[in-house]
Amino acid sequence: MAATAETQHSPSRTVPIWVGIVAASLPMFMATLDNLVMTSALPVIQADLSASVGELQWFLNAYTLSFATLMLAAATLGDRWGRRNVFLGGIAIFTLASIASALATTPALLIAARAIQGAGAAAIMPLSLTLLAGVVPAAKRALAIGIWGGVSGLGVALGPVVGGAVVDGISWEAIFWINVPVALIAVPLALVTLKESFGRRQPLDYLGIVLAGVSVFLLVWAVVHGNDDGWASSTVLLSFLVSALALVGFVLRQRRGAFPVVPLRLFRSRSFSIANIIGVTFTLGMFGAVFLLSQYLQIVMGYSPFQAGLRTLPWTAAPMIVAPLAGLLAPRLGLRALLVGGLTLQAGALVWMAAILQPGTSYASMVPALAMAGIGMGLTFAPSATAVLTDMAEVDHATASSTNSTIREIGVALGIAVLTAVFLGAGGSLTPTGYTDALAPALLVGAGAVAVGILAALFMPSGTTAAQETIRAGRETESRTEPLPGSLASSPVAAQLP
Repeated sequence: MAATAETQHSPSRTVPIWVGIVAASLPMFMATLDNLVMTSALPVIQADLSASVGELQWFLNAYTLSFATLMLAAATLGDRWGRRNVFLGGIAIFTLASIASALATTPALLIAARAIQGAGAAAIMPLSLTLLAGVVPAAKRALAIGIWGGVSGLGVALGPVVGGAVVDGISWEAIFWINVPVALIAVPLALVTLKESFGRRQPLDYLGIVLAGVSVFLLVWAVVHGNDDGWASSTVLLSFLVSALALVGFVLRQRRGAFPVVPLRLFRSRSFSIANIIGVTFTLGMFGAVFLLSQYLQIVMGYSPFQAGLRTLPWTAAPMIVAPLAGLLAPRLGLRALLVGGLTLQAGALVWMAAILQPGTSYASMVPALAMAGIGMGLTFAPSATAVLTDMAEVDHATASSTNSTIREIGVALGIAVLTAVFLGAGGSLTPTGYTDALAPALLVGAGAVAVGILAALFMPSGTTAAQETIRAGRETESRTEPLPGSLASSPVAAQLP
């Protein structure tokens, strides 16, 4: 009976490796696209729904906070109920919430729909990497992760462009309707291609999930409301205090609980720990900057949403090209060299933009800095994802991936909140003069966050790199083990990959 179930969940005999990569990456692309798809549409949505600056932040942060809070729970459920099952359930929730977002008529309804959408994305993002690792031979994993990182970069790249194009050509609601046909393609493709897998079937740590969610939510809430309510106000200070207490409670729960959501033993891996430090610092700096610069192109430079989205491409499209190359180079150059180089380019780009963005600055003068930031992001995506799984047993892949994805999404939420708080604290407003004067301090804070990531990357293991060891181990395993008939490892395409 068990053998029958296994056969039913096996990939098709004729499925080449690239189809497996597409099946795992397409839903992830949809989830990453919606991280930034609203940025180009925010001025239009603000006018249509009479939204405040704070509500504009929550249109994005409702998604990222829900995304971040529930990824660990989704990974645990995937281990118990089947990773592909939960992955498909996430696609369904994400799609239904996209429809609800498109139908929203008030800021509150849109924020609520975006929070549910983030819950669906929480089941997609970490499990996509785990399912990908399950259908790609270990020797090809660095390349596959590089492609996966490139697709993630493509979602980032096309978010502002797709959002701007749809808003200009149709309406802001249509940016959510486009998720429906993507889901209709992704679900059957995943059913045919991705094999079911399970991890440790342990009970769900509800208290741990609640403590983590409370800590992250109140931290972001306090940062968002600090300028309006006053940083010394009782509500803001109380939020910071409760957030810190909830974090301490979460760590103690994970340390003493029988079934932790995040086993603290994972952090004994230096590669894993450093990858998470890099994840939170570089997303805080870069995604907060993207949020502000996308609106700068419209409010200050006068571009339409679509024109603004196109002009972010030197930054946001570069990872799609550079990330797969970084995946190929990681075994040869080492994770440390790529990460230090990529993060240095990003921090330098933010400093450069902070220096040149003045009234009357031309777009052409911004292009080199935008491209520099994009290349840096591309050099960071794949090596950091590789570092997360390098020292992990296969049974820990989902938990390790979801932990890293959670931390990066927390970085996104904090980046938007912190950089916007700096922007508003410097007297920023949604006017050409008010926007330009306050943008530079916010970008410099973002550069400082990325600089912390550079310091962490200096301690990433190198030498005979972790990535190289992973690939070497995979090749040794493959030399001893014949691939199963019909598996992706035995496809002609896989044999041609380096």
